[in-house]
Amino acid sequence: MAQEFPKDISIVVSIYNEVESLPELAEWIKKVMERENYDYEVIMVDDGSTDGSWEKISEIASANKNVHGISFRRNYGKSAALYCGFEAASGRVVVTMDADLQDSPEEIPEMYEMIVGQGYDIVSGWKQHRQDNKLTKNLPSKLYNATARMITGLKLHDMNCGLKAYRNEVVKNIEVYGEMHRYIPYIAKNAGFCKITEKPVHHQKRKYGKSKFGISRFMNGFLDLLSLWFLSTFGKKPMHFFGLTGTLTFVAGGVIAVWLIAAKLVAQSHGLKFRPVTEQPLFYLALVALIVGIQLFLSGFIAEMISRSSSDRNRYNIKARF
Repeated sequence: MAQEFPKDISIVVSIYNEVESLPELAEWIKKVMERENYDYEVIMVDDGSTDGSWEKISEIASANKNVHGISFRRNYGKSAALYCGFEAASGRVVVTMDADLQDSPEEIPEMYEMIVGQGYDIVSGWKQHRQDNKLTKNLPSKLYNATARMITGLKLHDMNCGLKAYRNEVVKNIEVYGEMHRYIPYIAKNAGFCKITEKPVHHQKRKYGKSKFGISRFMNGFLDLLSLWFLSTFGKKPMHFFGLTGTLTFVAGGVIAVWLIAAKLVAQSHGLKFRPVTEQPLFYLALVALIVGIQLFLSGFIAEMISRSSSDRNRYNIKARF
């Protein structure tokens, strides 16, 4: 039996100091939603703004019953804002977009149809023609997305595009934290939602203010991606990584040490000139490898015990049940 939803679409907007763009954004969304006759809600999450954004959200909500607001006491970041927005969303399809007017609500109807009509779990926007600075945004973004495609296996050209549409079930079964909002498609894939595609979307120049993300986001994003890959691959079986790596390191160190000692004994037994083992740098490298190997193995053993004691060790996403 198909699940019933109170709304057709929930639009989650993460906001941090975007007071100037909010009235125009709300009107634009309203125009598109009413034209398409959608039953919708807009969840505006104020991420600790200091420019009066929350007061503006309250003003908009008082004039439009479809607009709801959530306000953080301080700035927690976009992932936290999306997590709370996802928790509150009741629409059959959940759409995320930025508040800076660079994402167009005109794209939402087609993305909605791709979810509902074509059966996709996620439709990710692809800003084919970015209206940003080519040196500081476009080129780093291309490198970042190429790396993300290689590691995640998802053939998305713009993993970090703020304009995305999700089946409601997706956002209710994933956890977004830290700065992991960049990799929601990858998180969803690891949760078993694999019908993921992309749609070219119109990208506009920023009309008000300036970007809140600096160049450091690319390095942070790369480190977050490695963390996600490691956790998804070895999160519930840490011994497979630490134990294997530790064993190989220990064996390599042992083999080198034994070889050095054996070579010395053979030379000594034949009356040949030999160099004492303890005077050879390779011997100390072998000792380091032995110690590091033991430490890695023990780390894996401890991590395995912690993993087996975790409260969600048997938590699985069940697609259907009879």
